[in-house]
Amino acid sequence: MSAAPTPVAPADGAAIETVDLVKRYGHTVALDGLTMRVPAGEVFGFLGPNGAGKTTAVKLLLGLARPTSGQASLLGRPAGDREARRRVGYLPELFRYQAWLTGREVLAVHCRLAGLHRPAWGPQIDAALRSAGISDRAGDRVGGYSKGMQQRLGLAVALLGDPAVIFLDEPTSALDPVGRLEMRHLLHGLRARGTTIFLNSHLLTEVERVCDRVVILDHGRVVASGPLADLLSERHLRVRVTGLDRPAEEVLAAFGPVSEVDGFVELHGLDPERIPDVVTTLVAAGGRVHAVEPRQATLEERFAEAVGAPNPVADPPTPNGWATTSAGGQER
Repeated sequence: MSAAPTPVAPADGAAIETVDLVKRYGHTVALDGLTMRVPAGEVFGFLGPNGAGKTTAVKLLLGLARPTSGQASLLGRPAGDREARRRVGYLPELFRYQAWLTGREVLAVHCRLAGLHRPAWGPQIDAALRSAGISDRAGDRVGGYSKGMQQRLGLAVALLGDPAVIFLDEPTSALDPVGRLEMRHLLHGLRARGTTIFLNSHLLTEVERVCDRVVILDHGRVVASGPLADLLSERHLRVRVTGLDRPAEEVLAAFGPVSEVDGFVELHGLDPERIPDVVTTLVAAGGRVHAVEPRQATLEERFAEAVGAPNPVADPPTPNGWATTSAGGQER
Protein backbone atom coordinates (compact mmCIF):
# COMPACT_ATOMS: atom_id res chain seq x y z
CA MET A 1 0.00 0.00 0.00
CA SER A 2 1.20 3.54 -0.77
CA ALA A 3 0.01 6.88 0.58
CA ALA A 4 -1.39 10.13 -0.78
CA PRO A 5 0.20 13.55 -1.42
CA THR A 6 0.67 16.00 1.41
CA PRO A 7 -2.60 17.66 2.55
CA VAL A 8 -2.89 21.19 3.88
CA ALA A 9 -3.22 21.37 7.67
CA PRO A 10 -5.56 23.84 9.43
CA ALA A 11 -3.88 27.03 10.59
CA ASP A 12 -4.42 26.45 14.34
CA GLY A 13 -2.98 22.91 14.26
CA ALA A 14 -6.24 21.17 15.19
CA ALA A 15 -7.89 19.02 12.55
CA ILE A 16 -10.85 18.18 14.80
CA GLU A 17 -12.09 19.91 17.93
CA THR A 18 -15.19 19.56 20.10
CA VAL A 19 -16.31 21.47 23.18
CA ASP A 20 -19.05 20.15 25.49
CA LEU A 21 -20.71 18.29 22.61
CA VAL A 22 -24.05 16.76 23.60
CA LYS A 23 -26.51 14.63 21.67
CA ARG A 24 -29.80 13.40 23.08
CA TYR A 25 -32.39 11.18 21.44
CA GLY A 26 -35.48 11.78 23.53
CA HIS A 27 -34.54 10.84 27.09
CA THR A 28 -31.45 8.92 25.96
CA VAL A 29 -28.13 10.76 26.22
CA ALA A 30 -25.90 9.35 23.49
CA LEU A 31 -23.09 11.86 23.95
CA ASP A 32 -22.58 13.75 27.18
CA GLY A 33 -20.22 16.74 26.97
CA LEU A 34 -17.52 15.46 24.61
CA THR A 35 -14.48 17.74 24.64
CA MET A 36 -11.44 16.68 22.62
CA ARG A 37 -8.80 18.05 20.29
CA VAL A 38 -7.19 16.09 17.47
CA PRO A 39 -3.93 17.68 16.22
CA ALA A 40 -3.45 17.72 12.48
CA GLY A 41 -1.23 14.99 11.08
CA GLU A 42 -1.74 12.47 13.88
CA VAL A 43 -3.33 9.04 14.06
CA PHE A 44 -6.06 9.40 16.66
CA GLY A 45 -7.73 6.42 18.34
CA PHE A 46 -11.40 6.88 19.27
CA LEU A 47 -12.24 4.01 21.59
CA GLY A 48 -15.03 2.74 23.76
CA PRO A 49 -17.33 -0.23 24.34
CA ASN A 50 -20.43 -0.75 22.22
CA GLY A 51 -22.98 1.97 22.96
CA ALA A 52 -20.37 4.41 24.28
CA GLY A 53 -21.32 7.14 21.78
CA LYS A 54 -18.56 6.72 19.18
CA THR A 55 -20.85 6.40 16.15
CA THR A 56 -22.92 9.36 17.33
CA ALA A 57 -19.80 11.50 17.64
CA VAL A 58 -18.65 10.60 14.12
CA LYS A 59 -22.09 11.43 12.72
CA LEU A 60 -21.94 14.84 14.38
CA LEU A 61 -18.43 15.53 13.08
CA LEU A 62 -19.45 14.59 9.52
CA GLY A 63 -22.64 16.63 9.64
CA LEU A 64 -24.87 13.56 9.40
CA ALA A 65 -26.63 14.55 12.64
CA ARG A 66 -27.09 17.79 14.56
CA PRO A 67 -25.87 18.21 18.15
CA THR A 68 -28.26 19.02 20.96
CA SER A 69 -25.69 21.47 22.32
CA GLY A 70 -21.98 22.19 22.25
CA GLN A 71 -19.60 22.91 19.42
CA ALA A 72 -17.64 20.86 16.91
CA SER A 73 -15.21 21.93 14.21
CA LEU A 74 -13.55 20.06 11.38
CA LEU A 75 -10.51 21.52 9.62
CA GLY A 76 -11.20 24.89 11.22
CA ARG A 77 -14.81 25.07 10.02
CA PRO A 78 -18.09 24.13 11.71
CA ALA A 79 -18.79 20.39 11.58
CA GLY A 80 -20.95 19.61 8.57
CA ASP A 81 -19.59 22.53 6.54
CA ARG A 82 -19.63 21.60 2.86
CA GLU A 83 -16.10 22.82 2.15
CA ALA A 84 -14.69 20.90 5.11
CA ARG A 85 -16.49 17.74 4.04
CA ARG A 86 -14.87 17.94 0.61
CA ARG A 87 -11.54 17.35 2.33
CA VAL A 88 -12.69 14.31 4.33
CA GLY A 89 -12.50 10.61 3.50
CA TYR A 90 -14.72 8.10 5.30
CA LEU A 91 -14.69 4.32 5.59
CA PRO A 92 -17.80 3.23 7.56
CA GLU A 93 -17.90 -0.11 9.33
CA LEU A 94 -20.96 -1.24 7.36
CA PHE A 95 -21.09 -0.49 3.65
CA ARG A 96 -22.22 -2.14 0.43
CA TYR A 97 -21.26 -1.42 -3.15
CA GLN A 98 -23.13 -2.36 -6.30
CA ALA A 99 -22.24 -6.00 -6.97
CA TRP A 100 -22.53 -5.58 -10.75
CA LEU A 101 -19.90 -2.82 -10.93
CA THR A 102 -16.17 -3.40 -11.12
CA GLY A 103 -13.87 -1.97 -8.46
CA ARG A 104 -12.70 0.72 -10.87
CA GLU A 105 -16.31 1.63 -11.72
CA VAL A 106 -17.18 1.98 -8.03
CA LEU A 107 -14.32 4.43 -7.62
CA ALA A 108 -15.43 6.36 -10.71
CA VAL A 109 -18.92 6.72 -9.19
CA HIS A 110 -17.39 8.15 -6.03
CA CYS A 111 -15.14 10.50 -8.00
CA ARG A 112 -18.33 11.92 -9.51
CA LEU A 113 -20.06 12.10 -6.12
CA ALA A 114 -17.02 13.89 -4.66
CA GLY A 115 -17.08 16.46 -7.45
CA LEU A 116 -13.53 15.71 -8.62
CA HIS A 117 -12.53 17.19 -11.97
CA ARG A 118 -12.90 14.55 -14.68
CA PRO A 119 -9.23 14.69 -15.85
CA ALA A 120 -8.17 13.76 -12.29
CA TRP A 121 -10.32 10.62 -12.11
CA GLY A 122 -7.82 8.27 -13.72
CA PRO A 123 -4.79 9.25 -11.61
CA GLN A 124 -6.89 9.38 -8.44
CA ILE A 125 -8.40 5.94 -9.04
CA ASP A 126 -5.04 4.39 -9.91
CA ALA A 127 -3.43 5.83 -6.77
CA ALA A 128 -6.30 4.68 -4.53
CA LEU A 129 -6.20 1.16 -5.97
CA ARG A 130 -2.44 0.95 -5.38
CA SER A 131 -2.75 2.26 -1.83
CA ALA A 132 -5.48 -0.26 -1.01
CA GLY A 133 -3.57 -3.09 -2.65
CA ILE A 134 -6.27 -4.11 -5.16
CA SER A 135 -4.93 -2.86 -8.50
CA ASP A 136 -4.92 -6.41 -9.84
CA ARG A 137 -8.64 -6.81 -9.07
CA ALA A 138 -9.80 -3.40 -10.32
CA GLY A 139 -11.51 -4.89 -13.37
CA ASP A 140 -13.39 -7.62 -11.45
CA ARG A 141 -17.01 -7.24 -10.41
CA VAL A 142 -17.45 -6.34 -6.75
CA GLY A 143 -19.87 -9.23 -6.27
CA GLY A 144 -16.90 -11.58 -6.55
CA TYR A 145 -14.83 -9.79 -3.92
CA SER A 146 -14.17 -11.39 -0.53
CA LYS A 147 -15.11 -9.41 2.57
CA GLY A 148 -11.48 -8.35 2.97
CA MET A 149 -11.33 -7.21 -0.66
CA GLN A 150 -14.50 -5.17 -0.20
CA GLN A 151 -12.97 -3.54 2.85
CA ARG A 152 -9.92 -2.63 0.80
CA LEU A 153 -12.23 -1.15 -1.84
CA GLY A 154 -13.91 0.93 0.87
CA LEU A 155 -10.50 2.17 1.92
CA ALA A 156 -9.73 3.12 -1.68
CA VAL A 157 -12.95 5.14 -1.79
CA ALA A 158 -11.92 6.96 1.40
CA LEU A 159 -8.57 7.91 -0.17
CA LEU A 160 -10.05 9.59 -3.26
CA GLY A 161 -9.36 13.32 -3.50
CA ASP A 162 -6.30 13.27 -1.20
CA PRO A 163 -8.34 14.05 1.96
CA ALA A 164 -6.82 16.01 4.84
CA VAL A 165 -8.78 13.91 7.36
CA ILE A 166 -9.78 10.26 7.02
CA PHE A 167 -12.34 8.62 9.31
CA LEU A 168 -11.82 4.86 9.53
CA ASP A 169 -14.38 2.69 11.33
CA GLU A 170 -12.97 -0.79 12.05
CA PRO A 171 -10.72 -0.68 8.95
CA THR A 172 -8.95 -3.99 9.64
CA SER A 173 -11.83 -6.14 10.91
CA ALA A 174 -12.01 -8.21 7.70
CA LEU A 175 -8.31 -8.16 6.81
CA ASP A 176 -5.93 -11.08 7.20
CA PRO A 177 -2.60 -10.61 9.04
CA VAL A 178 -0.83 -9.50 5.86
CA GLY A 179 -3.59 -6.99 5.17
CA ARG A 180 -3.34 -5.60 8.69
CA LEU A 181 0.39 -5.16 8.31
CA GLU A 182 -0.15 -3.34 5.02
CA MET A 183 -2.77 -1.15 6.68
CA ARG A 184 -0.28 -0.17 9.37
CA HIS A 185 2.27 0.80 6.74
CA LEU A 186 -0.36 2.84 4.91
CA LEU A 187 -1.41 4.71 8.07
CA HIS A 188 2.20 5.48 8.92
CA GLY A 189 2.75 6.78 5.38
CA LEU A 190 -0.36 8.96 5.51
CA ARG A 191 0.68 10.39 8.85
CA ALA A 192 4.16 11.16 7.47
CA ARG A 193 2.47 13.24 4.76
CA GLY A 194 0.39 15.21 7.25
CA THR A 195 -2.95 13.40 6.89
CA THR A 196 -5.03 13.17 10.05
CA ILE A 197 -6.45 9.69 10.75
CA PHE A 198 -9.49 9.31 13.02
CA LEU A 199 -9.50 5.61 13.87
CA ASN A 200 -12.38 3.81 15.55
CA SER A 201 -11.52 0.20 16.36
CA HIS A 202 -12.06 -2.54 18.92
CA LEU A 203 -8.73 -4.14 17.93
CA LEU A 204 -6.73 -2.50 20.69
CA THR A 205 -3.45 -4.16 19.75
CA GLU A 206 -3.70 -2.53 16.32
CA VAL A 207 -4.57 0.83 17.87
CA GLU A 208 -1.58 0.54 20.18
CA ARG A 209 0.71 0.01 17.19
CA VAL A 210 -0.40 2.97 15.08
CA CYS A 211 -1.99 5.72 17.20
CA ASP A 212 -0.32 8.83 18.59
CA ARG A 213 -3.08 9.58 21.10
CA VAL A 214 -6.46 8.19 22.11
CA VAL A 215 -9.74 9.10 23.72
CA ILE A 216 -11.76 6.45 25.55
CA LEU A 217 -15.52 6.99 25.81
CA ASP A 218 -17.97 5.26 28.14
CA HIS A 219 -21.67 6.08 28.39
CA GLY A 220 -21.13 9.17 26.25
CA ARG A 221 -18.37 10.64 28.40
CA VAL A 222 -14.59 10.81 28.10
CA VAL A 223 -13.09 8.55 30.77
CA ALA A 224 -9.46 8.65 29.60
CA SER A 225 -7.49 10.62 27.03
CA GLY A 226 -4.01 11.72 26.10
CA PRO A 227 -0.89 10.76 24.17
CA LEU A 228 -0.60 6.99 24.00
CA ALA A 229 2.93 7.07 25.37
CA ASP A 230 1.68 8.84 28.51
CA LEU A 231 -1.26 6.49 29.02
CA LEU A 232 1.01 3.46 28.79
CA SER A 233 3.95 4.88 30.73
CA GLU A 234 3.29 2.90 33.93
CA ARG A 235 5.66 -0.03 34.41
CA HIS A 236 4.81 -3.40 35.93
CA LEU A 237 6.87 -6.31 37.16
CA ARG A 238 5.80 -9.95 37.21
CA VAL A 239 7.81 -12.38 39.34
CA ARG A 240 7.33 -16.11 39.79
CA VAL A 241 8.66 -17.02 43.20
CA THR A 242 8.27 -19.99 45.56
CA GLY A 243 9.36 -20.81 49.11
CA LEU A 244 8.75 -17.45 50.77
CA ASP A 245 8.59 -17.56 54.56
CA ARG A 246 5.67 -15.11 54.59
CA PRO A 247 3.14 -13.66 52.08
CA ALA A 248 4.60 -11.83 49.09
CA GLU A 249 2.46 -8.78 49.85
CA GLU A 250 4.20 -8.48 53.19
CA VAL A 251 7.70 -9.16 51.85
CA LEU A 252 7.38 -6.56 49.06
CA ALA A 253 5.22 -3.98 50.84
CA ALA A 254 7.95 -1.35 50.57
CA PHE A 255 7.87 -1.49 46.76
CA GLY A 256 4.27 -0.36 46.29
CA PRO A 257 1.01 -2.14 45.34
CA VAL A 258 1.40 -5.92 45.09
CA SER A 259 -1.02 -8.55 43.78
CA GLU A 260 -0.92 -12.24 42.88
CA VAL A 261 -2.24 -13.44 39.49
CA ASP A 262 -1.97 -17.00 38.19
CA GLY A 263 0.97 -17.87 40.41
CA PHE A 264 2.84 -14.64 39.66
CA VAL A 265 3.51 -11.77 42.03
CA GLU A 266 2.79 -8.44 40.28
CA LEU A 267 4.15 -5.05 41.32
CA HIS A 268 2.52 -2.00 39.77
CA GLY A 269 4.18 1.30 38.97
CA LEU A 270 7.65 0.02 39.85
CA ASP A 271 10.73 1.96 38.75
CA PRO A 272 12.80 -0.44 36.60
CA GLU A 273 15.89 0.61 38.55
CA ARG A 274 14.45 -1.15 41.62
CA ILE A 275 14.06 -4.57 40.00
CA PRO A 276 17.39 -5.90 41.42
CA ASP A 277 16.27 -4.77 44.88
CA VAL A 278 13.02 -6.72 44.50
CA VAL A 279 14.91 -9.89 43.62
CA THR A 280 17.34 -9.42 46.49
CA THR A 281 14.46 -8.92 48.93
CA LEU A 282 12.67 -12.06 47.75
CA VAL A 283 15.80 -14.19 48.06
CA ALA A 284 16.49 -12.79 51.55
CA ALA A 285 12.97 -13.92 52.54
CA GLY A 286 13.77 -17.50 51.47
CA GLY A 287 12.28 -17.23 48.00
CA ARG A 288 13.37 -19.15 44.93
CA VAL A 289 12.99 -16.81 41.95
CA HIS A 290 12.02 -18.61 38.74
CA ALA A 291 11.09 -15.72 36.44
CA VAL A 292 11.31 -11.93 36.33
CA GLU A 293 9.24 -10.07 33.74
CA PRO A 294 9.37 -6.28 33.52
CA ARG A 295 6.68 -4.96 31.23
CA GLN A 296 4.77 -1.82 30.25
CA ALA A 297 1.05 -1.32 30.74
CA THR A 298 -1.01 -2.30 27.68
CA LEU A 299 -3.82 -0.38 26.05
CA GLU A 300 -6.14 -3.29 26.81
CA GLU A 301 -5.40 -2.88 30.53
CA ARG A 302 -5.85 0.89 30.40
CA PHE A 303 -9.12 0.46 28.48
CA ALA A 304 -10.48 -2.06 31.00
CA GLU A 305 -9.49 0.20 33.88
CA ALA A 306 -11.12 3.26 32.28
CA VAL A 307 -14.48 1.61 31.52
CA GLY A 308 -14.63 -0.41 34.73
CA ALA A 309 -14.25 -3.81 33.08
CA PRO A 310 -12.34 -6.70 34.69
CA ASN A 311 -8.64 -6.10 34.21
CA PRO A 312 -7.32 -8.55 31.57
CA VAL A 313 -4.82 -11.07 32.88
CA ALA A 314 -1.55 -11.01 31.00
CA ASP A 315 -0.76 -14.13 29.04
CA PRO A 316 1.58 -16.49 30.91
CA PRO A 317 5.15 -16.28 29.72
CA THR A 318 6.84 -18.85 27.54
CA PRO A 319 10.11 -20.38 28.75
CA ASN A 320 12.04 -18.47 26.08
CA GLY A 321 10.53 -15.23 27.34
CA TRP A 322 11.54 -15.70 30.98
CA ALA A 323 14.34 -13.53 32.24
CA THR A 324 16.87 -14.99 34.64
CA THR A 325 18.30 -13.40 37.77
CA SER A 326 21.68 -13.47 39.36
CA ALA A 327 20.53 -13.16 42.98
CA GLY A 328 20.19 -16.73 44.23
CA GLY A 329 17.33 -19.13 43.86
CA GLN A 330 16.59 -21.61 41.08
CA GLU A 331 16.21 -20.08 37.64
CA ARG A 332 14.66 -21.10 34.32
